[in-house]
Amino acid sequence: MTTGISAGEPTSDAEDGNQPAPATVGFADLFDAITANVAQVLHGKHDAIEQAVICLLAEGHLLIEDVPGVGKTSLAKALAASIHCTWKRVQFTPDLLPTDLVGVSIYQRSTESFRFEQGPLFANIVLADEINRASPKTQSALLEAMEERQVTADGVSRQLDPPFMVIATQNPIEQEGTYRLPESQLDRFLLRISIGYPGRAAEIEMLDNQGSATALRNLAPVVSSDEITAMIEAVGSVYVAPALKSYLVDLAEASRRHPSLEIGLSPRATLQLAAAARGHAAARGRNYATPDDVKAVGVAALSHRCLLRSDRGGGLSATDVVLELFESVPVPVAR
Repeated sequence: MTTGISAGEPTSDAEDGNQPAPATVGFADLFDAITANVAQVLHGKHDAIEQAVICLLAEGHLLIEDVPGVGKTSLAKALAASIHCTWKRVQFTPDLLPTDLVGVSIYQRSTESFRFEQGPLFANIVLADEINRASPKTQSALLEAMEERQVTADGVSRQLDPPFMVIATQNPIEQEGTYRLPESQLDRFLLRISIGYPGRAAEIEMLDNQGSATALRNLAPVVSSDEITAMIEAVGSVYVAPALKSYLVDLAEASRRHPSLEIGLSPRATLQLAAAARGHAAARGRNYATPDDVKAVGVAALSHRCLLRSDRGGGLSATDVVLELFESVPVPVAR
């Protein structure tokens, strides 16, 4: 088992006991190996790939929202294939039932007892493809798994083995026959990202490689589940200074006063923004987070949590509101 992976080199402040000094440096190499492996499938989308890996290492869940054909499913499949762990893909449809996700108890005549048959949620990475096409009842079956890392069936709660991550995709157009994700479920996703259209050179490279199907088949794991667990522990040890914590709370309080928002950011949003900032700092080879880390993940971590007012939105999008928050809240200055 790989242990002692650190998020970065110790800083000069580590000697005073405020920041943990790492035992071994290997985080950056493993992080780069994962992103490079996924990049074999998704060309020219380094930022989207990096955010997906950060989400995994920050123990969050990822929502990929974009138009058809830009690689949402390919990104999720490539990330899962890059890690030596279990993963399942579920195609969400209107007739999908909660038991299709959680599992079902089957009666065994030979033993005259029930045996629980695990559903696809009992995997390290679960790809929920087109999540908004399933009914709200089925969507809600994910809530317990995403928040508590457990599922309850027949009155029995069963823990899900770490690491556990849900990668959901949804199409923002073609809304006929879809069910909008409720705010309570959107709040469970650490990041929401869009992939966007590829650049000209990347699209030509895709034509040369005849798409991502061949690259996906040839993709091999580059890290083990034990290494991922160690990387998650390293991200969790990234230092967040008191001034930065105050900055996060100031952002949340500013959102609760923003005239374009129906409700402000919840305490869960503050916690998850801090987790994403830790992941971004670790990806940059540091064992401490900065305001720049917060801003780098701010839109992806906060925009889907902003509920705009229908009467006073002023034509602003959720992204616009998040950017306004970062402009209006003073950044803490190091002394």
